[in-house]
Amino acid sequence: MSDHTRVPAASAEPDVVSVARFLASTRAEGPGERTAVWVQGCSIRCPGCFNPHMWGFRGGERIAPAALVARILDAGTAGLTLLGGEPFDQAAALARVAAGVRAAGRSVMTFTGYTTEELHRAISTGRADVAALLAETDLLVAGPFLADRIDRVRPWVGSTNQEFVLLTDRIATSVAELVAGPDRLEVTVDASGGIAVNGWAEPDVLDALLQGLGTRPRRAPA
Repeated sequence: MSDHTRVPAASAEPDVVSVARFLASTRAEGPGERTAVWVQGCSIRCPGCFNPHMWGFRGGERIAPAALVARILDAGTAGLTLLGGEPFDQAAALARVAAGVRAAGRSVMTFTGYTTEELHRAISTGRADVAALLAETDLLVAGPFLADRIDRVRPWVGSTNQEFVLLTDRIATSVAELVAGPDRLEVTVDASGGIAVNGWAEPDVLDALLQGLGTRPRRAPA
């Protein structure tokens, strides 16, 4: 599908969020300490994506927006980061989640593989769900991952085409302030020995980091 016709999928269940992964506290998915939610389902499916297991719309934990808001607020972090999968493919339910988080004084950072032009084009055709999630987002990171344009400078993003868009001043007052922060990679080993990675690293860097562990991690990068 070309980027001239691509629009977010309209969720068939606007009252439920399909969650692929919930991380109560992380410093690798945006500025400061944040709660990260990876959604299940993505209609973009960027070549080279590290989360292809999150492409399908089946699976994941099905959670009502109010219950997800309560879980996020219980984590006590500075805000919520939405990743995926593709958040704007579940825009209606996630707009309610984001509104609840922001009403409590926290911030919302949303990653999307759609460009800002694609989102605004969808809104112009009457997609109120897309408009609602955008209105409840403080910091948008927009654009598909492009494997031939790796970004080795800015934090949290994988490729140089991806755009930081400050929609409020709740997280930062300038993009320069944002990108001056450090990039981080977090590796978590659970009680069963399973490894999960979040944050961003090139595959060869990740392989070197995990050399000797004898297993490949589940990836959940920005």
